Amino acid sequence: MDTEMLVVGLVILALIAIALVLYQRKTRSKNLQHHFGAEYGRAVETTGSRDKAEAELLARRKRVDQLHIAPLSPADAQRFTQAWRSLQARFVDNPQDALAQADALVQDLMRTRGYPMGDFERSAADISVNHPGVVEHYRAGHAIAERQGRGEVDTEGMRQAVIHYRALFAELLEVDQPEHHDHHPDMRTQS
Repeated sequence: MDTEMLVVGLVILALIAIALVLYQRKTRSKNLQHHFGAEYGRAVETTGSRDKAEAELLARRKRVDQLHIAPLSPADAQRFTQAWRSLQARFVDNPQDALAQADALVQDLMRTRGYPMGDFERSAADISVNHPGVVEHYRAGHAIAERQGRGEVDTEGMRQAVIHYRALFAELLEVDQPEHHDHHPDMRTQS
């Protein structure tokens, strides 16, 4: 009888452990899907399995957590904003140059924020951790810019690329806000 009870107890514990693991896995999957959005589906499609995709997304998050991603100083934000306005103004006269400048400006902005620049896919993966909603704009703009470099894009295509870059640019244009020190009315000095 004692052996039977022990076996039954172990089976129950094993079933509870399996249920707990399955629940944690499902919760992790839901959290990753919620955070990464469409990028989650892209990762599943690219890797060929949910497990591999989730491992890749978790590795991205771990890698980006080790970077020093920082908001821009107000001066840098102003400089980038002015540069963007300037390239948009030049688009009508020289769309090829404006597209090349948009690509370079986005890369400079990413670098200034703390994202390592090098391999495009790695850069896009890094961006997807903190900005999953606009990483597809980055990919689309970059793909059009590459095609434009081969002479395969018309002016409308270049305009679309600049629009894609603008979406990423606007998302990355996060400014460091200085701390506001609220003074309690009783703490003010009386004159």
